Amino acid sequence: MKLNLKIWRQENAEAKGKMVDYQIDGVDGDMSFLEMLDILNEQLVAKGEDTVEFDHDCREGICGSCSLQINGEPHGPDKLIATCQLHMRSFNDGDTIVIEPFRAKAFPVIKDLIVDRSAFDRIQQAWGYVSVNTSGNTVDANTIPVEKEKADASFNAATCIGCGACVAACKNASAMLFTSAKVSQYALLPQGRVEATERVKAMVRQMDEEGFGNCSNTGACEIECPKGISLENIARMNREYLSASTKG
Repeated sequence: MKLNLKIWRQENAEAKGKMVDYQIDGVDGDMSFLEMLDILNEQLVAKGEDTVEFDHDCREGICGSCSLQINGEPHGPDKLIATCQLHMRSFNDGDTIVIEPFRAKAFPVIKDLIVDRSAFDRIQQAWGYVSVNTSGNTVDANTIPVEKEKADASFNAATCIGCGACVAACKNASAMLFTSAKVSQYALLPQGRVEATERVKAMVRQMDEEGFGNCSNTGACEIECPKGISLENIARMNREYLSASTKG
């Protein structure tokens, strides 16, 4: 399979980027999208040219670092998968594929297709955890009964891999789906209720400080999320935030 690639190249955060055309031949349909980029980079190295920088780690759809905008869609045309799980059989011989980094003010470009998503880390660090002193006096958390419906909803929220597809898909570059997933996974469990008021206020405040846009309920975030995180989490976070705000 022969493909025409239009790839965003940008030397660093301060440099002006541009789209650069590449042609690649011999692509097999069973290759992953990242393997295709590996082959392109091997060809560039052989020519003495700079490789295309892109982020990746596990290549198993778990870490979320492989985030790419492919033909205008976060992670490409397939649903409920990350870029590393996208296979080249999703494209046809002779296709033109446009590859860009995720676009958001809060996700500045580091180089080429790599963006700085540390804003998500700071939201998580604001209070995306449960404070427990386990200094030798541990109590088995499994002894606390949790309704199956709540346990399942918490687990589903916790499957968020923080890739940023929700931000890239949103016309306002909102991080509400990510933040609400991190709030929900604790708000639904008894261990998380102790700090629920402080948690939601701190995480929402940090989200706003990072420069993410507001949610307008278009639902694009849920559609493009590789883990299918539900919009119900946003509704839950809004309720949590309203309740926390009335408590002062």
